[in-house]
Amino acid sequence: MTDTTDSVGRRDLIEGFGKGLRVIESFDADHVRMAATEVAERSGLTRTAARRYLLSLVHYGYAQTDGRLFWLQPRVLRLGQSYLLTARLPRLVQPFIQRVSLQTGETVNFSVLDGHEIVYLARSNPPRYVSIGYQVGTRVPAHAVTPGYVLLASYDDAALDGWIAEHAFASFTPQTSVDPTLFRDYVRSARGLGYWTTDRHLDPGLRGVAVPLKNNKGNTCGAIGMTVPHASYSDADLLDSLLPALRLTTAELRPLL
Repeated sequence: MTDTTDSVGRRDLIEGFGKGLRVIESFDADHVRMAATEVAERSGLTRTAARRYLLSLVHYGYAQTDGRLFWLQPRVLRLGQSYLLTARLPRLVQPFIQRVSLQTGETVNFSVLDGHEIVYLARSNPPRYVSIGYQVGTRVPAHAVTPGYVLLASYDDAALDGWIAEHAFASFTPQTSVDPTLFRDYVRSARGLGYWTTDRHLDPGLRGVAVPLKNNKGNTCGAIGMTVPHASYSDADLLDSLLPALRLTTAELRPLL
C-alpha cells in the first residue's frame, strides 16, 4: 500500500482503516478462501487482529465465513464501482474508444498502471458473438500486457530500474517477457517509438497494440490499446491498420486532459 505519510501527518491517519484495506487486498485468485492465520501472514497483522477485521467484514456484509475460512462477498465490488462511477477520466475516454472500436471492428480499452499491475478502467467492443480482451476492473501483471510497456516508458531510467527490481516476472506463455534486462530494453524502445506491440504474452490467442495517453503538459495519464486475435493480424497489420486510429484518438483527447 502506498505510504502517504509524506503528505499527510500521521496523526491524521486512521491506521485501522488501512489495516482493514490490507485484509481485503490479501484475497486474490490464488487465495479465495483463507483462515485468519493465512490472512494475518499476507496482510502483516497478528492472527488476533486479522480475525477481528475479518469478523468485522462479515458483520458489514463484505465477507462470509464458515467458522474457519473466510471469503469476500460481492458487496466488496461497491468499493471499485464507486471509483468507476465518479472518476472523470474513464468517462471522458469512453466515447472516443467506442468510436475507434466501431471504426476498426476491434476491442479497444483504456488502462492505467497501479503499482505492478495494469488495471483496465474502460472498454468498448464491437457487436460480436464472442467478446475478447480484458473486462473493466481486470488487473494483470504489467509485464504481460501491452499497456505495461507504454506506461512504464514514462518512467525515467532510475525509476524504471527500481520498478523492475521489485517486480515478479511470472511466465504465462512461452512468449511472456520474463528477462528483466530484455524487458528494460523493450520499455526504452517503447519510450522512443511512442507505442508498443506484444504477441501472445498473456494469452496464446491474442496480440495487442497500445499508445500512451498524455495530457496537455505531456504527462502520461494512461494507455489506450487494442486486443485482437493473433491469427487475424500480423505485426505489420497492427501498425498499418490499427496504430493510426489509436494515435489520432490520443491526439484528440490530449487538449481535454
